[in-house]
Amino acid sequence: MKVVIVGCTHAGVAAAKAIRHDHPEAEVLIYERDDNVSFLSCGIALYLGGEVSRLEDMFYETPEHLRELGVHVRDQHDVLRIDSEQHTVTVQNLRTAEVFTDTYDKLIMTTGSNVVVPPVLGVDDARVLMCKDARQAEAIFASAQNHHHVFIVGGGYVGVELAEAYANTDHQVTLLQGHDQLLNNYVDQELSARVADDLRAHGVDVQLETRVQDFESDDDHDQVLIHTNKADYQAGLVIVCAGFVPNTDLLRGQVELDRHGAIVTDGWLGTSDPDILAAGDACAVRFNPTGRLAYIPLATNAERQGHIAGRNVASHMQRYPGTQGTTALRLFKSTLATSGLTQRAAKRDGIAVRAVIYRANYRPDFMTPNAEITIKLVYGVADRRVLGAQIYCAHDISQTANTFSLAIQNQNTIDDLAYVDTLFNPHFDQPVNYLNQVALLAVAQADAE
Repeated sequence: MKVVIVGCTHAGVAAAKAIRHDHPEAEVLIYERDDNVSFLSCGIALYLGGEVSRLEDMFYETPEHLRELGVHVRDQHDVLRIDSEQHTVTVQNLRTAEVFTDTYDKLIMTTGSNVVVPPVLGVDDARVLMCKDARQAEAIFASAQNHHHVFIVGGGYVGVELAEAYANTDHQVTLLQGHDQLLNNYVDQELSARVADDLRAHGVDVQLETRVQDFESDDDHDQVLIHTNKADYQAGLVIVCAGFVPNTDLLRGQVELDRHGAIVTDGWLGTSDPDILAAGDACAVRFNPTGRLAYIPLATNAERQGHIAGRNVASHMQRYPGTQGTTALRLFKSTLATSGLTQRAAKRDGIAVRAVIYRANYRPDFMTPNAEITIKLVYGVADRRVLGAQIYCAHDISQTANTFSLAIQNQNTIDDLAYVDTLFNPHFDQPVNYLNQVALLAVAQADAE
């Protein structure tokens, strides 16, 4: 069996290793158009903020090591065309410009995502930079050395992390967000307001409901004019963080895609073509709180999916359990962690939910130092299932999101969570753990209705 993997970041690496482990008889061939694999783009903010000194440390795998494992890695090879009927790929060697055709028995599509480029005039100005891959990170780093004022367009995870990184390096930062809140895909207004307050307290100028209309070059002053629906801004450096779109053009018209252009996969990560599997940011994923397909481009999803796709390349060995979209970020001295459905998203999708908010010190008052923990818990009205949680605290409570994730995946109810066995030690929590406490609030609310 010959398996061709197209693209090799997180999902591609995981798929190749899984095949070598579970199907050692298979021939595995990777085509990757870059000269590297496995770049952790989540580390860009750490690099720009000076916490990580070498960008090359953001690579956790190399083509050379994959070759040592028996994988045929063809880096700097761009796949130009896939013919699913003929089981062929047309490839260009970017080093020599040679174009050739190769065959496959099974294909794993792990082409990832592309940065959303806003459809506005002037976005191609040299002072307007995108943020995803290593080369873009290097360009941003170099530009920021000569520009004290950094403008960031987009208030999702990448935009917020970059805003923090530049605020920590004594840059003046303006964050332009088109929505009425930051992190609108991850948290509700209550915790989003906390994030905005934290950014403003550290000097970041947060402008909400501010939509960029176009960029106008001002070459005489080496600047670009940002026209928005509210005001105009003169900028020497603009970083656009407008989200991601699946990179699936090679399979358009050959496998089923969703409305985002993401590849639709079944529970085994197979596509509508029986000889093509897909994993990572190119795919739609089953979002467990709703049971529906969603586009959630995360490295964690990509790694798990890649590993499962590799195992399933010859037969159904491992079912994909879906995702809760569990994430976390450190913002200055605080931690934000989330899992599952927000109340706002539930309302948008017509899902009947209720929510409670718990606030208290995370451990007994006699312990110092201490910190208030805020937890918002979202649950279903009809079945009382735990559907989502958002957590914010100056103490690192990020792993709590993983507990909520497991509860959501296992379809636990607020009643289950209220009485789940949790540890107590004054160093770590209250006699009744905050997981139990927020669930007890939800139970009381649900019982009273």
